[in-house]
Amino acid sequence: MTAIDALLGGAKLLSNLSPAALTERAVVDEGARFNRFGALVVDTGIFTGRSPKDKFVVKSPESEASIWWGAVNQPIAADKLDGLLARLEKFLAGKTLYSSDLAACASDDHRFPVRVVTEYAWHNLFASNMFLRPSAQERAAQTPQFTVIDVPSFKADPAVDGTRSETFIIVSLEKRLVLIGGTEYAGEVKKSVFSVLNYLLVEKGVLPMHCSANTGKDGDTALFFGLSGTGKTTLSTDPQRSLIGDDEHGWGDAEVFNFEGGCYAKAINLSAEQEPEIYATTQRFGTILENVVMDEVSREIDYADGSKTENTRVSYPIDFIDNIQPGSRGGIPQNIFFLSADAFGVLPPIAKLTPETAMRYFLAGYTAKLAGTERGVTTPEATFSPCFGGPFLPRPPKVYGEMLATKIAESGAKVWLINTGWSGGAYGEGERVKLRYTRAMINAALDGQLDGVETRKDDRFDLEVPTAVPGMPSELLDPRSCWSDQGAYDAMADKLRADFDAALDKL
Repeated sequence: MTAIDALLGGAKLLSNLSPAALTERAVVDEGARFNRFGALVVDTGIFTGRSPKDKFVVKSPESEASIWWGAVNQPIAADKLDGLLARLEKFLAGKTLYSSDLAACASDDHRFPVRVVTEYAWHNLFASNMFLRPSAQERAAQTPQFTVIDVPSFKADPAVDGTRSETFIIVSLEKRLVLIGGTEYAGEVKKSVFSVLNYLLVEKGVLPMHCSANTGKDGDTALFFGLSGTGKTTLSTDPQRSLIGDDEHGWGDAEVFNFEGGCYAKAINLSAEQEPEIYATTQRFGTILENVVMDEVSREIDYADGSKTENTRVSYPIDFIDNIQPGSRGGIPQNIFFLSADAFGVLPPIAKLTPETAMRYFLAGYTAKLAGTERGVTTPEATFSPCFGGPFLPRPPKVYGEMLATKIAESGAKVWLINTGWSGGAYGEGERVKLRYTRAMINAALDGQLDGVETRKDDRFDLEVPTAVPGMPSELLDPRSCWSDQGAYDAMADKLRADFDAALDKL
């Protein structure tokens, strides 16, 4: 009997229930509701985003030298985890838990079986949506490589357990275990597995990436890097291209593959006009809507209402999208887009990056941390997140940067910077770049319409900015000219450039 078997031995495990059975349990036992189309509507309590300050990695001789220790990967002693597990074993005795045998990595060479055990039925449904769902025969043949145990009602004692608060997300590479407690936010489950893969796949020569991916009709693959809220899901879900995945991928020797089997899109201001494919998933049984505001009589959702959080979410299996790439795999990328929601309004809406500049932007990972993505963030904040996924990097950022540089050099992929943030002024003064303009710029890049076009050099940010893009007003391509006070633009831009340099100096 393994330590994990002993931990769960006193609980009643309901294993591999169907989505329908999990949904029934969520409604009857956990207060979940249906919208008028049968999608499940849930609330996550006070935790409407991730809690990165409560994430820990168990310190051990086997992995200590490889971990990027600090605010992202806070160390916790092995004996602290053992004490927590001993109390949890008593806590779980007699409780009903839900267990699903799932998998990550849509690659024959890198398939990663994972078992997810949850206190809440709807969290297990979420995991079933987000990960790959093996057949009964595949489940019988696989052995979990990692186990995630998610118990929101179990809280740590900081004085005893060495945690910051009652909330904890603890990764033990040696025990092959993720332990989550004190938070009802289901996104911790998927992101913890992503962090584990970010550690393990590097040893196999696979670059793990916080990006979405799609393919064109000719089989060309595009990657979209960016933090939550920058447009990864929206821009990769394109009716003219086949979706590989919306958030987490690996770049191996001959392919790009999705880590997941579902999508986790932001739902704030979701509309059938702007995002028809994603909106359609909200009208299907099996979809989960988090923290949205629903009329209790009509069961209609007001997607513009962010009174609970700006980080409203919709979780659904990837096959709820009509136009998906079979097997969730694509070829080596031809185009790579770095998405930055620039809250300062000084970056151009599109620019081409040299290989050297691309590495600077990748390692800096600049964007605005949008409201609701993490606890306590109520207005956008400028942030630098290495590799556009700093909270999920167990190894030093330069490890991933060097891998990407090598793969870009070998593939010849073109790299573009896309500002999905503000123009004509900072947040609160300027306007956010319209989605139709962003799509037009990306399509022009993908179609080769920007190859060889005239550009102007932005010396401050080391960018080559096209002077004309089909479907895009030319005046918007020069952000300085869009500001009424160009002196204020210069001051803001100089500050951002200084912030870029300071962020890179810390790595």
